[in-house]
Amino acid sequence: MIHSKPLNPETVRETGSMQRFLNPLVRSLKPSGIRKYFDLASGNKEIISLGVGEPDFVTPWHVREAAVASLERGRTTYTPNSGLPELREAIAAYLHNEFDVTYEPKNEILVTIGGSEAIDLALRSFISPGDEILVPEPCYIAYSPIAALSGGKPVGIETFAKDNFKLKPEALRAKLTPRSKVLVLCYPSNPTGGIMTYEDWLPIAKIVEEHDLVVIADEMYAELTYGSKHVSFASIPGMKDRTILVGGFSKAFAMTGWRLGYACGHPELIAAMLKIHQYTVMCAPVMSQIAACEALTRGLEVKDRMVESYNQRRRLVVKGLREIGLECHEPQGAFYVFPSIASTGLSSDEFCERLLLEGKVAAVAGHVFGLGGEGFIRCSYATSVTLLQEALERIDAFLRKLEAER
Repeated sequence: MIHSKPLNPETVRETGSMQRFLNPLVRSLKPSGIRKYFDLASGNKEIISLGVGEPDFVTPWHVREAAVASLERGRTTYTPNSGLPELREAIAAYLHNEFDVTYEPKNEILVTIGGSEAIDLALRSFISPGDEILVPEPCYIAYSPIAALSGGKPVGIETFAKDNFKLKPEALRAKLTPRSKVLVLCYPSNPTGGIMTYEDWLPIAKIVEEHDLVVIADEMYAELTYGSKHVSFASIPGMKDRTILVGGFSKAFAMTGWRLGYACGHPELIAAMLKIHQYTVMCAPVMSQIAACEALTRGLEVKDRMVESYNQRRRLVVKGLREIGLECHEPQGAFYVFPSIASTGLSSDEFCERLLLEGKVAAVAGHVFGLGGEGFIRCSYATSVTLLQEALERIDAFLRKLEAER
């Protein structure tokens, strides 16, 4: 959520600061809390970073080779605004086969610059000044700032470790007002690793229909679930037409730098998003789109092997954190753990700063993810087993040092 106070316009004018040229909404934004820890750790080879959510795998060779071959053939032009037809067809087939949702490639799928652009386009398309955007928290940090920049009012809905960070229908109902318009869902969850089952979704869908909400379902981690298959909110009866499903290639296919995502939904909603897309970025890079086609058509086995590796690391880290004395719910999706550090008596920020400086391990303070995040830290296990084991040993030593101080 955005809590910073805008600068007084009169003060800005009097000082002659260049801030006077800025939109007050932009002035009020805080920098990304995640980048703070990344920047502190950057360049220091002694530090093990569990901070940034990026796979340690390199994009599979056959995917890179497809992009290189396209360059050699001179495929360096614009594509249709919505994306290459063959990529939209591949996305439609993939979603149908994997998650039981069916979209028409011609007018229900839009290829975007990562999932981030898809979320931005959806929020800007739906929000009018004063509209309330409901956001279950702790969550990915971008939703509330984008909503605020669009003139909306972000409304956090706290979720809890005792509920495995699931969105509960009673919590959603408690936050509804006549101005509620958009519900943003991020499951599997960044930062908690929480998931929602079909049974979990049913009462949420009922509320969405009763209150005529539109939903943005950020399913960037859909492929990364352990023990059960992801259930797309769009697959729940009656929800497809009022849901924008956001997906992409960064996490499951190890393609973060390719910056490619997609949005799927009702033709009228996608058409509105397409208009903004046309005027801002025009189209996603053709080389990235060709690489994504290769990933979807011939890269699923490699993707599955990466997911199994994450699952092994997940078990290692959860077990390790519990053994060294940190309470940690078992994440069933994404590649994050969200252990409680409340027992140390430190705030999340204090814990992470000291862990970085004294323990040489970078994690992210839970409070940056919104309501319910204080008292927790986010650690990514998308790194090697060797580094994860060393990080656990360093965290253990740091905890013992804190204990000795008390």
